[in-house]
Amino acid sequence: MAVMAAQSPVADVYARLAEAFPGLRVTVRGAHDPSPSGAGWVGADELALGGAALDAYLAWDHSQVMRDHGRQARPDVVAGFGLHRYAWPACLLVTVPWLLERRVPHLPADQVAFHRTAGRMSVRVAEFACLPGDPAAALPGARVVPDEDALRAEVRAAVAGHLTPVLEGFAPRMRRGRRALWGMVTDEIVESLWYVGQLLGEEARTRAELDLLLPGSTAPYTGGSGFRTLTGPAGEELPTRDRAGCCLFYTVRPQDTCTTCPRTCDADRVTRLTEPAAA
Repeated sequence: MAVMAAQSPVADVYARLAEAFPGLRVTVRGAHDPSPSGAGWVGADELALGGAALDAYLAWDHSQVMRDHGRQARPDVVAGFGLHRYAWPACLLVTVPWLLERRVPHLPADQVAFHRTAGRMSVRVAEFACLPGDPAAALPGARVVPDEDALRAEVRAAVAGHLTPVLEGFAPRMRRGRRALWGMVTDEIVESLWYVGQLLGEEARTRAELDLLLPGSTAPYTGGSGFRTLTGPAGEELPTRDRAGCCLFYTVRPQDTCTTCPRTCDADRVTRLTEPAAA
């Protein structure tokens, strides 16, 4: 469960996230509480520097590939895995409060720390955006925006503001251009919130919200939410999406692709999406 800092606009939401998804627990720090360090913690600002802290962080991904798959992955593939494993939960820090409470925390990289193996994040929220009429508008750091469209712009800006320096730290190791990197971020925003929306029993609403958040013309993001619907063998509707980029896992196991990977044909998607129901 998230630890609630006094008058935090997002601690209740993070507690609800932890209940739905125990794999991620978010602690909200007070204004004078230090960021955790040591013993598995890494700051997002440390990852952004691209030095020894990032080396140590990526060593875990290298070891994981060797342990689970018995082969080395290319250094750029390892870096992509490491970025995914940070960006996926980091996006939730912004998108879950927006989805559930219409509040958008702005989280500079130096205000977020991550403990990957424990599934923990620690944040300090000095500023957030909200809508008129939100009781939290009276809290310190609140910035009221006029409508839903403006709040969606705040979501896009908050994620970009947090991840831009992190991408700069990872980019030299990834052998991908700017468009491809922001395609990865687009996928992390969509797939992390889509997953949590399913856990919360709000999948349809989450997909609709993501369609509005990422309509396909919102730089620096690459493409839109990418959702579409397939038809199952019994005529059922099967939501899927097309990723903006590829995680390159096929370079480790060529026979495996993600269900939402552009390399996965619709027939295979239908099979994968209906196999759990058949079982």
